[in-house]
Amino acid sequence: MTDKTERNLPKLAGFLILMIPSLIFRFGIEAFRFKSKAHKAARIFRNELHRQGLDTTTTQRLTESYLEGSDPFKLLRALR
Repeated sequence: MTDKTERNLPKLAGFLILMIPSLIFRFGIEAFRFKSKAHKAARIFRNELHRQGLDTTTTQRLTESYLEGSDPFKLLRALR
């Protein structure tokens, strides 16, 4: 059983090496989609705050705080 596992180890390593660029590309696309949806939601959030009568500086600060949690790269840095 160990011979079979040892033979499969190079195949597994090769497979993982070939899959890394694809995974990075997929992550990049999903991060872009996530960020664009977050910006759209932040626009709606900002407009609603403004419509409710908050001043511009408070609206801007709250919107920046809202967007802070939606940056996938910051989330990855926090996981390190």
